[in-house]
Amino acid sequence: MSFKELGLSGAVVKGATKQGYTVPTPVQKEAIPYVLKGKDLLGIAQTGSGKTAAYALPLLEKTQTNRAFKNRHVKVLVLVPTRELALQVGEVFLAVNAHMPIQIKTLAVFGGVSINPQMMKLQGTDILVATPGRLLDLVDNKAVQLSDVETLVLDEADKMLNLGFEQELRQILALLPKKRQNLLFSATLDAKVNAIQETLLDQPVLVEIQPEDPLEAAQITEQAYAVPSEKKGPFLRWLIKEQKMPQVLIFVSATQRADHLVTKLGNNGIKAVALHSGKSQGARTEALALFKRGKVTALVATDLAARGIDIEQLPFVINYDLPRSSKDYIHRIGRTGRAGATGEALTLVTPEDAHHFKIIQKQTKRTIPIKEMEEIDLKGY
Repeated sequence: MSFKELGLSGAVVKGATKQGYTVPTPVQKEAIPYVLKGKDLLGIAQTGSGKTAAYALPLLEKTQTNRAFKNRHVKVLVLVPTRELALQVGEVFLAVNAHMPIQIKTLAVFGGVSINPQMMKLQGTDILVATPGRLLDLVDNKAVQLSDVETLVLDEADKMLNLGFEQELRQILALLPKKRQNLLFSATLDAKVNAIQETLLDQPVLVEIQPEDPLEAAQITEQAYAVPSEKKGPFLRWLIKEQKMPQVLIFVSATQRADHLVTKLGNNGIKAVALHSGKSQGARTEALALFKRGKVTALVATDLAARGIDIEQLPFVINYDLPRSSKDYIHRIGRTGRAGATGEALTLVTPEDAHHFKIIQKQTKRTIPIKEMEEIDLKGY
């Protein structure tokens, strides 16, 4: 089935094709017709399944003929949990719209940067992508009006609720018109998501694309290495150089460890940047941009980057430190093997980590082979 057969016009299909959306993914096939019809929708689909385009394409279609004629009265509001996801979602709308004859103004707003430029840019905005806290700041400054919102999207709803945005969400919902279309997308349907969808959605269509294994559709090779704690750094550098990794996303447990690891990699000739909550928004945006453009080999990140960040053709993910939970493990390795590409997920397991790694395997219903590194010569690394 093509995007045109789903009900999208030639203009949107052309924009989508230019951005590499040629064949609809399962969640896009299911969701797009209902979004076009104005139905409320609950979309449950794993990471990397194409959820953003599942609502962005039909909303661009609808907005072509339904612009925001009152200044600062947006028609479409997309709420996301993180600054990085706000930028990424905004980029999808902008990139597709760039090839359409009607220019629909989309703006992404988030905290961590000055509010004044965002207030100025809001003029004439049709589609607003926002983190909850910054949106409420803009409302308080009378920079945006939500009384004409016709479609509300909650993207990564489970993450938003788990990060403690429930109170902000309720404040925002109170400012919206009662009659509107609501779209809720989430990787999981936990108790919090279920509770809010019951009050938010009106006779929703359920679109659930959830294989038994959340990464079943992905082509990811998983491998673990038993490594003594004191040899993790040299072994990591050996791995990157020995396998000639062109790009690798490395996950660590804390911000200080990320910065320390970046320094160590740099001292050994491996260009790396850090991405974590301790950095300014400008520094985080620049780090991600450098990595996406291939200017650095390694992006060292905390779990801030585990969800919502889409890096095309990312070949390697390394768990330098184990994640806290099995869900975080899935979200981390789901950064590779996306959209039909293949990828490798490697995990370093110290003796102290062995029990926790067994729990992760049990909870994710997978058996991950563990290699010993005794015969590897790490001199010079």
